[in-house]
Amino acid sequence: MTILDQIVAYKRSALAEHKELYPAKLLEKSLYFASPTVSLTKYLTRPDKSGIIAEIKRASPSKGVINKYVSIERTSIGYMQAGASALSILTDEKFFHGKNDDLKAARKFNYCPILRKDFTIDEYQIIEAKSIGADAILLIAAILTPEEIKQFSKTAQSLGLEVLLEVHNREELERSVCDSLNVVGVNNRNLHDFSLSLETSEELAHLIPNSMVKISESGIKSAADVHRLRSVGFQGFLIGEQFMQHSRPEEACAEFIREVRSYTSTVKALGFAEMPS
Repeated sequence: MTILDQIVAYKRSALAEHKELYPAKLLEKSLYFASPTVSLTKYLTRPDKSGIIAEIKRASPSKGVINKYVSIERTSIGYMQAGASALSILTDEKFFHGKNDDLKAARKFNYCPILRKDFTIDEYQIIEAKSIGADAILLIAAILTPEEIKQFSKTAQSLGLEVLLEVHNREELERSVCDSLNVVGVNNRNLHDFSLSLETSEELAHLIPNSMVKISESGIKSAADVHRLRSVGFQGFLIGEQFMQHSRPEEACAEFIREVRSYTSTVKALGFAEMPS
């Protein structure tokens, strides 16, 4: 059993209770439910932005506690001031120490695309995402059937939410891609041994339809990594632990984006497709 299997099993048991406490009809009365959303795809492809989706993640199953006392207000505002294209907020409580209030707080202080990072296994969670101020949801191919992906993505888009499909390998990608997706993300982390390899993104890049924005997730450590991924067609880069392991994640994000811009400028000035070694 992978960690995803464990998370899904827990989600299924916890969701029934959550639905009773907060019925969908109640969620639909939220201030955010009728509010317009901000386009994740547009921000990821804006030339004045970095393509970075900066994540707020207190903990993870593989790393344990990363940044327990992070300030959502300071970090989210700082991420956007640094030039990030979007925010990703973990709302899973048991495994990632997140909560819905984290996303609500980020929404309160920022006008930018916010991805709700959670494990969607029920349409109720899509309504919930809209009710707390999200602009986009995550669908993980490894835990959903192709039929569920089609159904959930259409439901999301009917509410004005964009959809990020996350895949880990070619098989997941080929069986899961459908017309109602906006973004496809390749997760470079192996679910069985937690190893990381950017080659996963490189191998799948050409298989993702050009009509969809391509992002790479996990294991992106340097400006050279971003350039390497851009060279094969990726427009977005989801980064969490790289920033969150610092006491001031927003400062780490700002420094990273400065390095990316400097690296890119140097590459263009020298006329190289790749930086010289």
